[in-house]
Amino acid sequence: MASQDEPASKNAVDLPSPAAFAELMALKRLEGSNGTPTEPEKVERFQSLAAPFPPGEGTRAFGGHVYAQSAYAASKTVEQGFVIHDMTGTFILPGLLDVPYLYTVRHLRDGGMYCTRAVDARQDGKICFSCLCSFKRDEGQRTFHHQPAPAQERFKALLAGKRPEDHLPSYGVDADWWIEQIEQGNVTEREFPGLVVKKVDMKDYNQTEEIKRSPEKFRQLTVYSLKGSPLDPSKVSSKEDLKAREQAGEFDNLYACAHMYSSDKNSLLLIPRALGHRNWTAMASLTLTVVFHQHGDALRMIDWSAASNSAATELPNKWFIQEGWTPTSGENRAIHESYLWSPEGTLIATSYQDSMLRLSNPGRERL
Repeated sequence: MASQDEPASKNAVDLPSPAAFAELMALKRLEGSNGTPTEPEKVERFQSLAAPFPPGEGTRAFGGHVYAQSAYAASKTVEQGFVIHDMTGTFILPGLLDVPYLYTVRHLRDGGMYCTRAVDARQDGKICFSCLCSFKRDEGQRTFHHQPAPAQERFKALLAGKRPEDHLPSYGVDADWWIEQIEQGNVTEREFPGLVVKKVDMKDYNQTEEIKRSPEKFRQLTVYSLKGSPLDPSKVSSKEDLKAREQAGEFDNLYACAHMYSSDKNSLLLIPRALGHRNWTAMASLTLTVVFHQHGDALRMIDWSAASNSAATELPNKWFIQEGWTPTSGENRAIHESYLWSPEGTLIATSYQDSMLRLSNPGRERL
């Protein structure tokens, strides 16, 4: 879907736009390579099958799609039991909406406890994203543990009395000018695929004088849950079968990718809000790192305690919380950080994102 100023890609195809996360991440395995003189490491290749979401109904793809799908492609090359524990990716070119991503996964290391993959994502033959993704096995022991106080505890007053689904919509571009266009009926935004994401109203917290003086204390909470089943419903004989497969860890890497996908939604849009700016001329992700601190049940996204009370075809999903903030900015760059919290208040992951940010007005304008 090229703009009027850009020639259409010769590789453009009509890609489907599924709602379920598992279908959004689906991959076709391509003919691979076991190593050549120029590529001594084992290489495996995959192609995306679905169209990514276009923030602001624009012509560029949501960066969280290629980030999460690169990790998912890497996960297809590791043995059962290896789960993503960290990934650092660099965004090189904007993603196209109508050209499949081609993923090249190189085996850098296959160890007994850790293994590492390098992934390059291409469109039109050009690398648009590149990452290092590391996996580890469960060590079966918990000798030490510490974490900050959960968001559920620190922001109890803002979360109390509301079901997750009753919080504010999280639009494709979390900026006042875009929200106004939607609410006035001037634009219609398609549904965000893969996850249900809601935004907690933080005005009472963020508009205090203390936060205005210290932008690094600005906070935004979002709540999110999985869309659809982690497995094609036609391949599941019963809820009991799906539960057994989930508890065996079959979908843990898919769930990790869902958390990674969520970590990038509207992440950078927090920064101008925290700094008191309504407008900017350019904004883009440069690098994104996600580190998982917990595996197993903490990652998993189906609420089996509620499943027995739901209709036969329904899968009640857990609601997770992302707590985002910006610790520093300067030289036309800014950092976004976040914690990802399980419903029980377990810190499952931390994200760290470096971005380009160019403001249209160098003066400070409070929202």
